[in-house]
This record gives sequence, structure tokens and C-alpha cells, in this order.
Amino acid sequence: MGPLTSNQLVVREKDEDAGNFDHHQGRAGEREKALESYLRFPLPHGFLRSPPMTMSSIKIECVLRENCRCGESPVWEEASKSLLFVDIPAKKVCRWDSLSKQVQRVIVDAPVSSVALRQSGDYVATVGTNFCALNWENQSTLVLATVDKDKKNNRFNDGKVDPAGRYFAGTMAEETAPAVLERHQGSLYSLFPNHHVEKYFDQVDISNGLDWSLDHKIFYYIDSLSYSVDAFDYDLQTGKISNRRSVYKLEREEQIPDGMCIDVEGKLWVACYNGGRVIRLDPETGKRLQTVKLPVDKTTSCCFGGKDYSEMYVTSARDGLDSEDLLRQPEAGGIFKITGLGVKGIPPHPYAG
Repeated sequence: MGPLTSNQLVVREKDEDAGNFDHHQGRAGEREKALESYLRFPLPHGFLRSPPMTMSSIKIECVLRENCRCGESPVWEEASKSLLFVDIPAKKVCRWDSLSKQVQRVIVDAPVSSVALRQSGDYVATVGTNFCALNWENQSTLVLATVDKDKKNNRFNDGKVDPAGRYFAGTMAEETAPAVLERHQGSLYSLFPNHHVEKYFDQVDISNGLDWSLDHKIFYYIDSLSYSVDAFDYDLQTGKISNRRSVYKLEREEQIPDGMCIDVEGKLWVACYNGGRVIRLDPETGKRLQTVKLPVDKTTSCCFGGKDYSEMYVTSARDGLDSEDLLRQPEAGGIFKITGLGVKGIPPHPYAG
């Protein structure tokens, strides 16, 4: 199969039942046989035949060719009908207006790894090893707290706000090449609304995707080089976490787990870096339910947004691709919109401080 474009995709529904047959040929063959049998079967006099039901069709579109070196942290802002995201090494926070299709950008003074909404207006972001307030109009940042002061080579990576308004984010050593770095240098932190910083644990390789269960009793977390999606018991009142366990181990072709979000059915969606896909997981059974492949290898993160949070937005990266790779995937570093998934997401929580 040649390289995909954003108008083509490969999707597998209910992967745990899919077996080893080719999805398109196998399922298409089954559908043809079923339809033939259905049409051949005689109906009693006076009955009308309804058309057979079909699955909703999934569409993937590159809505913005931003050429991000490492696009990350997509967040939907309903008030402005915009998608926020960052380009980490380019030190850019971007805001794409889904109505006008225009992009605004704010340049900061260090790698910016995540952005989040703020209850009082504007945004918060993780810049270098700082939790910062971000004033969009003035294009300025104000440091709220600093972590890892003893580790000059560290920076923040992915971050997200919990349902109580705390800003969770983890750190990592700066990479010498994509996913190549000094290991066990990172930690997981949260910035409370009063600007107190809580450190949860250290020995992290690449602190990455995070989200909370719909009942707010479980915290989901990815340390990328563990190739695992983990769960913790979560106390929403105190922000304490405990009882770490793995709920899904990635398979070889899925590559490196990166950013993550949750849908209204409590299932997790994980972007797979170097795997060119997002996967839907059931954290209760540990099963992969669905795989959606994109036309780029370095898929980095995902969030729901758009009308009723029924669209998925996926960020991607270019760093680490050679000229041949870029010819094969010219939309690398772009922002993708996936429609027709048949499930919605939930709005992001704003930082309460």
C-alpha cells in the first residue's frame, strides 16, 4: 500500500475480534455475502425491505499545514471556536480559528510543551521548567512556579488540568534526538490553584499523556518509554494519587505512546508517536477497540473539539524525518481533524488559579 493522504485512511473497528485477515478484503467479502443473502431471502407479501445499516464513515483531513517541528498539547477553546496547540522546540503557542481558518502565534523564551485554559481568562502554559500564565493580547508570560531547579537539562513535557482545576505536568531531560535522552530524569508535578506545587514521583523518562476517568476516581498517565498506559486511584479533593498499575501495554507496531484524551464513554484515545495512528482503548478490559491510521508517522497528541466535541484533532511532528520521509508524508507537522468517529469527547477543564 502506498503512502496515505489525508483523504484516505485505514480503520479497524473492534480490533480484539479482527483476527489476522486483511481488514478491507475480509470484511468487504463478508459484507458482500451477507448482502447477497439478505437480498435473496424472500419477504412476506406487503413487507418492505430496509437498506442494510452501514458504519459511519471516518474522514481525516489536514486542516492546518503548520509544519510543526513537534506539535503537541491540542486544546479546544469553545468560546473562540479555536484549537490551541504548541510547537515545543519552535517555542510557539498557536491558536487556530476554526471559522476564519487563521492562525495566531505567540513566541515564548523557552521550549513550550503544553497549554491550558484559565478560569480567569487567557491561558497557562509549561515553558522550560516553569508553570506560566500566558497573556495572549500582550504576548507575554508570567512565571507562577518553577520545578527541577537542580536539573538544568530538564524541561516540562505534556500537561493537562484536572477536574478540580489543578495543572498537572511532567518533566524530562532535553532530547539529543527525538525520543533519545538521558533516562529517569523527569518527575510528575501539579500546580494547585494557590500556586503550590506538588511533586508526585520521579524517575520518569518522558512524562506524557494524562487524563481522568469520568467519575474523577482514576488518573491515567503515560511515561512514554514504559510503552504502557497506567492508572492510579485518584482523590479529587486532595489531588493525591496511589495504587499505580498498567491498563494497556502497547504492541510493537503501535510504537511509542504519546498524548492521550478520554471520550464520553470513558474510553481512552492514545496518539502513537512513530506509529502514525491513534488507538482507542478500554481501560477496564485492557483491550484495544479501534485503530485509526493517519497519513503521517509522528502523531503526537489528540483532543476532542468542534461541534459538540464530536471532532478529534491530532497534532504531529516533523523533527527526525529525512527528506525522503517528508516526500512520503508532506503533511507531517500538520494538524489533523478526524470526523465520523461516532463518539464525543468532553470539554477541557480550566486552571482555577
